[in-house]
Amino acid sequence: QVRLVESGGGLVRPGDSLKLSCAPSEGTFGTMAWFRQAPGKDREFVAAVRWGDGATSLARSVRGRFTVRRDRADNSLNLQMTGLNPEDTAIYSCAATTKSLIQSARDNDRYYEFWGQGTQVTVSS
Repeated sequence: QVRLVESGGGLVRPGDSLKLSCAPSEGTFGTMAWFRQAPGKDREFVAAVRWGDGATSLARSVRGRFTVRRDRADNSLNLQMTGLNPEDTAIYSCAATTKSLIQSARDNDRYYEFWGQGTQVTVSS
């Protein structure tokens, strides 16, 4: 069974940077993404990469601050986060699908079959 293993979460101060990584235990995917869920809120899309051509999608709330990249060497997905603020506090989960999703579909969690356990990101002074 495929597992997605996230790493890189932690406690940081406002304005700090953090990098999250997601490594699949096996295989490659059509699209990989990051979602997050803050306490008391619904899960929301953060970023995605379509593996074949590297096309990326970013939620409006993180544009200009977060960057998402694929690493073909180990099929991992990386999320570089800068300018973090308390509103970014959440559990960040990696998701993957065998489908190569068009841009309008990448932010919809129902299209992703595989999910990681999540990693906590806390931004607090």
